[in-house]
Amino acid sequence: MSVYRVKFRLRNAEVDLNRRLRLSTMLRMMQEASIAHTEELGAGREKTLDRGLLWVVTLQEARINRMPEYDEEITLESWPGDTMHLFFPRYYRIIGADGAVLVTAAALWVLMDSVERKMVFPEDKNVAVPFEKTGFEPPLPRAPRHIETTREASFTVPFSYTDMNGHMNNTRYFDLMEDTLPPELHSKRLTKIGIEYRAEARLGDELTLRWGSEGNDWFLSGETDKQLFKMRMTYE
Repeated sequence: MSVYRVKFRLRNAEVDLNRRLRLSTMLRMMQEASIAHTEELGAGREKTLDRGLLWVVTLQEARINRMPEYDEEITLESWPGDTMHLFFPRYYRIIGADGAVLVTAAALWVLMDSVERKMVFPEDKNVAVPFEKTGFEPPLPRAPRHIETTREASFTVPFSYTDMNGHMNNTRYFDLMEDTLPPELHSKRLTKIGIEYRAEARLGDELTLRWGSEGNDWFLSGETDKQLFKMRMTYE
């Protein structure tokens, strides 16, 4: 069975002031597991990065039973789903030391031409990732539903938020989201997150951020002359 597994013991730099795993760190762990496993499966940099192809995420969703905490040992599992035309599904689970499933997640990845900044069909580039079916696959992510926004602010993408793909890294959107939250939400239990990346935010881009809430849900979107992303988080 082709399931990638890696263990972590959470350190202080990986948790927030409530001693819970930072969202951006969790997504970074998932991102790095995706890349490492894809390389193991024969679709590493020789077939992608070195040929001008970038792996990028378009949709992500996670359901959280309990967020891991400081000094806890966890196991991250990841495996690929069956490729769908442009999209490479990938699934994730975070499991506690006692075997309890803490987080389940799914993402849709695509290949992008690094020069034209457009998605490409994998068969045209001879890129294939063999899929696995475990029976633990959560639903594929869907675009988060819009919530009416009540506040807005401008944000300029700084150098520290960008990555080797030349745009704002997907994990950083979760730092941005958490920075808009009212203080009382930080202490509540997060149960679900969802995000759609519609276009790149690149170094120096000035975004208009808009956010608002509906019941237990918090919504954030960002745009320039077009919408770049939208994300939603649910608390209890």
